Formats: sequence, C-alpha cells, structure tokens
Amino acid sequence: MRNDAIGGYFGLEIRNGREYHPEALRLNTGRHALEYVLKGKGYKKIYLPHYTCDVLFEPVRRLGVEIEFYSIDEDFTPIFDFSVMGNRDVFLYTNYFGICSKQTEQVVSNTKNLIIDNAQSFFSTPYEGVDTFYSARKFFGVPDGAYLYTDKKMDQSLKFEDSNERFEHLIKRIEKGAEAGYKAFKKNDSSFKNASIKKMSKISRSLLEGIDYEFVKERRRKNFIYLQQHLNRHNELETELGVDEVPLAYPFLTDKTGLRELLIENKVFVPVYWPHISQQTPIHSIENRYSQYIIPLPIDQRYDIEDMSSVTDLVLNFLKD
Repeated sequence: MRNDAIGGYFGLEIRNGREYHPEALRLNTGRHALEYVLKGKGYKKIYLPHYTCDVLFEPVRRLGVEIEFYSIDEDFTPIFDFSVMGNRDVFLYTNYFGICSKQTEQVVSNTKNLIIDNAQSFFSTPYEGVDTFYSARKFFGVPDGAYLYTDKKMDQSLKFEDSNERFEHLIKRIEKGAEAGYKAFKKNDSSFKNASIKKMSKISRSLLEGIDYEFVKERRRKNFIYLQQHLNRHNELETELGVDEVPLAYPFLTDKTGLRELLIENKVFVPVYWPHISQQTPIHSIENRYSQYIIPLPIDQRYDIEDMSSVTDLVLNFLKD
C-alpha cells in the first residue's frame, strides 16, 4: 500500500509533469552545488570573476579554498591566461543573463578544470564532463532548489531541505502584491546563509515538475526580443540572443542616473547585480561600471508584450528628458 495517507484534507494542487533537468542532482541552492563540486573534487584554488554574486564566497571560504579573481571584457569574455592553472585549480565561469553561450563554449575549449555557473541560464544544456549548476529560484516561484551536473558523487547521504516555512513571500506576492512580500523574500534569501548542503525540498521538486517549460522559454525569448528591438539603439551594452538561449533578463546599460529609481517608482522592480562589486573593484573597471549601471529589465514568463510595451515607454520617456 502507498506510504502517503488516503483521504483527509487537500494539499497543494500541483500539475504532474517532468522537471527540466531530471538527470541532474537536486540540491537546495546554487552555492551548495558549488560546494558539492569543490568538496567532491578536492580543488585547492578557484578562479572567480570579479563580476559575480558574493554568496559564492561562502562555500569557498568555508572549505578553505584559495580564491583568485579575474576580469572580463565588455562582452563578458574572461581576460585570463589559462596556462597558469595547476592540476588542483578550477576556473568558474558565469553565463551572464543567460546570453553568453558563445563565451561559455570558448571557456570550455580552454580548460578541463571548469565549473559553469548557469544560475542565470536555467535552460542551457550542460557540456559533457563539465561541472554545471543551475538555480531554480532565479527563474521560478519556488522556495529552494538547484540542479547540478557532475561526475563526482559524494559518499555522504544528504537530508532533504525543509522549506515548508519558506512560502510566505510566494503567497504574499499572490495575495497582497510584491511590496508586501519583499521582507519575507529577503528573509528567505538570508536563511540559506552558512546553511549546509541538502537535497532539494520535496515541495520544490513537485512544483518544478508542474511547470510548462516550453511556454516559459517562448515567453522569455519573445519578451527579450521585444525589448531588444525597441531599446537596442539606446543600450550601451551590445546584446545578442542566440537561437537556443533563454535569458534571465534584458540587461540595459546606461550611464544616465535615475532610471532604476524611476522604474521602481512605477512598480517595475529591478535588482542590482551585485552591489558589493562597486566597493571592491577600480572605479573605471568594467565590473564596477556594470554593477552600478546595468539595469536587468524583467522579461520573465509572468509578463506579456503589453507589459514590455509599458517598460519600454518608461525607459524611452526617461531617456528623452
């Protein structure tokens, strides 16, 4: 007989489907996926981009792995001499905004000790033999979840993440709006700080099995292309969407200050990637400029062309002033 009870009250109604990465390891967060690889392969040194999320520092420092930073050029290509790498060194490359497939392929051809950070590129296909991780929370409304492709499995058994108390921001966003749930969202985000590696929670896996991924891909690409067509000539960052790329956001670069604040005033919420960089890099570096002036315009599956038109109008009217 089945282990679960029959009858009684209803749980969440979730569509029974298939995950997008069914063959990958299911872990709780992207940073823990990185920790899993570093532990499993025993790397002693990691090359990280200056332009990256600071949560990646947590597992690296926890394991005592040496960090050396590298720079990128204007199209996110690493400025790096791969010949300096030793056998116990590893290079991490981020597929920025999900639109850096060409740069990723170039890095793959340059080194065998490589980790691809696809936290911003959920739909990218992993390269065979290359450690690659993905973050579900950046693309979908789930309380936890990451996928990892690696050929080195840890011997230790992992507990499931318990996320039954991490739904407040998801529910409040539906019932009361984005502002009402923001504090809970930040609380949920900080709850993973210095946590341990765990398996993806059962609820996140169930939710991820219920997503219409083809719809998500089509909607994100369509929205990105619309913004690109209407804003490209004003964008100081050259953007190109590959035929198989599904972006996280549309990165709009402008040195004219005040656009971010205007968008937020009009309830177009845009994040900052990543605020710590402006304090840790030279003022005239690409990383410093990108961290301050790239505005990731939302293009995700919740929105349609009418929404993209509203965003475009706000941006263009701002640039006229």
